[in-house]
Amino acid sequence: MIIESFPVAPLGCNCVILGDEERKTAIVVDPGGEGPRIIARLQELGLTCEGIVHTHTHFDHIGATKDVQEATHAPTMIHEADLFLYEGVQMQIDSFGAPFRAPEMAEIDRFLSDGDTVLAGGLEADVVHTPGHSPGSICLTLEGDRPVVLAGDTLFARSVGRTDLWGGNTSQLVESIQKKLFALPDETLVICGHGPNTTIGEERKLNPFVGQR
Repeated sequence: MIIESFPVAPLGCNCVILGDEERKTAIVVDPGGEGPRIIARLQELGLTCEGIVHTHTHFDHIGATKDVQEATHAPTMIHEADLFLYEGVQMQIDSFGAPFRAPEMAEIDRFLSDGDTVLAGGLEADVVHTPGHSPGSICLTLEGDRPVVLAGDTLFARSVGRTDLWGGNTSQLVESIQKKLFALPDETLVICGHGPNTTIGEERKLNPFVGQR
């Protein structure tokens, strides 16, 4: 399995490409910006995108969705509880005081719920609903030689997602992490929505916001 993560403009969201090396299929997670760069990387890897998934719909995670969707014809997926943010992307940008207009938004093809699975060739990414950073925040878990979770902005290395934005809820966030993410094995690789990777074991022990000492 190919797992490639790289930060994209405007705020350094980690876009993740999940690829099936044998079947040459892929899932693109959080195409926050720089659509041509994401599309070029898919081509370089020889992968056909069969799904676009958003861990949540803050503006820095959705800016290149339309570009990727038009280039690949892949369905776009979010949790329905974040639809109001997706439809209000210009409001988000204006609230941040950012000096640019929202890009044209792609059509949403599927609403994801807790327990759903996103498929692309031999890839299977399981959906875990983790509200708190936003009402519709989700994480994606993948099995393999080493378990992996794409945590979006729910959990960071020694930090957590902010809850002072639209629909954020601190108690929900802590509960999502402690009951759902910390239920994963310690060795689980955590690919965060911003910044470096970590592991569930490290965060369980060392995260000052939700760590269990």
